[in-house]
This record gives sequence, C-alpha cells and structure tokens, in this order.
Amino acid sequence: MILFDGKTYESSEQNRLLDALKEKIPEILQRDPLSPEIIIDAVDKLRVDTLAGKFDHLLAELPQEMVETYKNQAVTLLSKEHLWKKVKTELGNTEEYVTDKMEGFSRIRVKKVPLGVIFHIAAGNMDFLPAYSLAEGLLSGNINILKLPSADNGLSLKLIMQFIEYQPSLKDYIYVFDTASTDIQGMRKMSELCNAISVWGSDMAIEAVRGLAPTGVKIIEWGQKLGFCYVSDSDHVEDLDKELEWLAKHIASTKQLLCSSCQVIYVNTDDMNVVRSFATKFMPFLQKEVESNMSTEIGIRARDTLVAYTQRVKRYLGEEENDEDVMRGRGMSLILQNDSKLELSPMMCNVLLKPLPIDNISKVLYEGRYYLQTAGLICPTNEREKLAELLVRCGLVRVTKGADMSTYFPGESHDGEYALDRYMRIVNIQED
Repeated sequence: MILFDGKTYESSEQNRLLDALKEKIPEILQRDPLSPEIIIDAVDKLRVDTLAGKFDHLLAELPQEMVETYKNQAVTLLSKEHLWKKVKTELGNTEEYVTDKMEGFSRIRVKKVPLGVIFHIAAGNMDFLPAYSLAEGLLSGNINILKLPSADNGLSLKLIMQFIEYQPSLKDYIYVFDTASTDIQGMRKMSELCNAISVWGSDMAIEAVRGLAPTGVKIIEWGQKLGFCYVSDSDHVEDLDKELEWLAKHIASTKQLLCSSCQVIYVNTDDMNVVRSFATKFMPFLQKEVESNMSTEIGIRARDTLVAYTQRVKRYLGEEENDEDVMRGRGMSLILQNDSKLELSPMMCNVLLKPLPIDNISKVLYEGRYYLQTAGLICPTNEREKLAELLVRCGLVRVTKGADMSTYFPGESHDGEYALDRYMRIVNIQED
C-alpha cells in the first residue's frame, strides 16, 4: 500500500507515482517552509485520542503491558510542551541573525533551513519507529519519503494517515511506500528524489544504501548498535537482587531486539569462576521474567524461536559450540564465554556473559567503537560516577541503570546526535 497526496494506492502504482512526485517536489519547495507548530498540533491531538482509547483496536496485537507503557509515555512525550522543548534543544536558536560588521567584509545573514527532501529507510525492530522518523523530518520542515520496513504491521501507515486527518496541509510533505528492500530500482528512484537519506538498520542495510545513493546525497546513518551491562563489585551493590530483577525484566521485555538492549553482561573480573558464580545467581531472575513475558500467541512464540535459532546458527557457523559454557532454561539461556569481545547475542533472552577487568575496558571498547551506544551499570553507588565517566571516554553515549537501558529520557540525543539538527542546513546570505 502507498500513501501519496493523502490518498492510498496499490503498490503496483509505485513507478507512476514516483514520476509524479518528481514533478511535484519543485512546486512544494517554492512555498514557505512547513512550520513546526502544525506538526506539534497534530501530534498533540494524537496524544489526546490515544489516551482516550481511540486507537486501542490498532494496538490490540501488542502485549498489554507494552501498550500501557506506551500510553504512560505519551502523556509527556507527545505533549506540546515536550515537543517544543525538543525543537528548541535540538535546533538551538532558530532565529536568523546578522553577523557583526568587520572592516573590509560584508555582513551575512545566518539561518537554519530544511535540507529539502528526506528519504527515510526505517528498520522494523521497534514499534512506531517509521512514524517517529517521519515526524522528525516534518518537525525540521522537510518533504518526506518513507519506505516502510517489511516487518511493519500496518500500524505506522494508519498513524501517519491520522496525522493528515488532523492537519490536511501535511499531505504534500508525506509520501509512504511499502517497497521491498530487494526492489533496487524503486529504492534508487526514491534516492534520486532526495537531498538526504536517513537510514536505520544493520551494517548490510547501510552498505546497500551507500551503493544505490547518487553522488552528493547526504547519508544520515542510524546504524546497528550493541548494548551491554557492566557489573562491578556485585558483592557490595546495594539491593543487588532488585538490580538483577530489573535487568532481567529489561532483557525479557525487549527480547534484546533494540540497539540499546543488553546483548552482553560483562563482569569486572578475569576469573571465569566469578563469571559462572554471577550467572548462577542471575539465572533464576531471568527465568522468572522470561516466563512472565512469554507470549501466548503461537505465531509470536514461533517467530521468537526462529530468530534465536537463526542467530545461533550464524554464531556457530564454522565454530565449535563446545567452546561455550551454556546454562539453559525455559525460553532462555546464559552463554558463558572467556573472551571479552562485544558482539551480538542470539537474542530472544539468550544472553552472553563475559569477563572484562576494568583495566581492559578501553581496549575492548575501542575494538567495538562503531557499535557503542548504551551501557547499563550495576555497581556500588560510590563507583558509579567514576565508571560512567570511563565508559563515556571510551565512546558510550548513554549510561543508565541496567533496568533502564532501553528507556527513553526526555531531551536525550540519539546515538550521540540530535536528529533535527542533522535534518537542517545553515545558510549564509550576504547583507551589504
């Protein structure tokens, strides 16, 4: 299904509509830029209707606990107050200004303007991500072409159509296609219409986009990241059981599918016996949370099993499984390894546990520098600040409690950068 000019079309209409869009874009660019106020008003209306239960039928397929979490977050994160704060934080002072007069030089007027057209290639590992990415493109005043991920269940398109119902003027700035990633011709045609490509996904997805992007197109990468939890001096952690319970809840609820999810638990030691001792203690906490979060839907359970099996096959391709010490439970496992490499786990509550003495942190994280984003910390309170600063120096951009590795915090950046700022450009106009 395609959304074009506020109307839906069959996917077979893609080539015709892309040709029409090529003619339409210059006409839209001649207009005054889209005001953030229009988008913020639409999002706030979405918040009100969501809390009133208008979209409960669309959310019925999601776990009830997750739906309640999303609604609780919507109270603040979709409010006008928060969205205006996001615009101000990420774009800074958007008012244009004129530079001071300097002898021998003209003054210039400086202002931020939209890039023009952004082609969003969204990943499917997080609910609402396609709609979220598009909303950021709108807030920065751009025309937006969105390619839906293959895993999208139709929810994104329905939410986007709701935006247009609230604010019909948005229809000229939103074009949604359900193009398959294998449709190279279609993807190339979309990339040729844009000023920038915002791509979310794996290394393979980003490399593919680089291959099809025309020379000169700005590529805005939101690539794959690997989260981990670092455990130090656990014998002296205040209320360790509660910390382990919360970490287990995080792993079980995210299924380790997010960039911020915990793939590896590092223990501050070089002794595998200490790692095994920690694993033995953590095992019942994870087992309990996995059973509590286990879906009753046969389709979801089959998908989770296949994802975990596929990742395990990839890991063991050309490797010996007996190199690992595996503690298995129902729907979960703890995989003990004596190396310290930061890597993707089999996911679906199959967690890697590894030793990592504090003196080796910088070396290990430097090797994984392209994949750093979130680290959860479980340590005594008096060690936390020092460890957090060390992790930041090594390249981490988010340091949280183990429980909150995938929690969104108002005002935070994404992968260490503000999206809205990346979707704008600074222009200089000679004044005299």
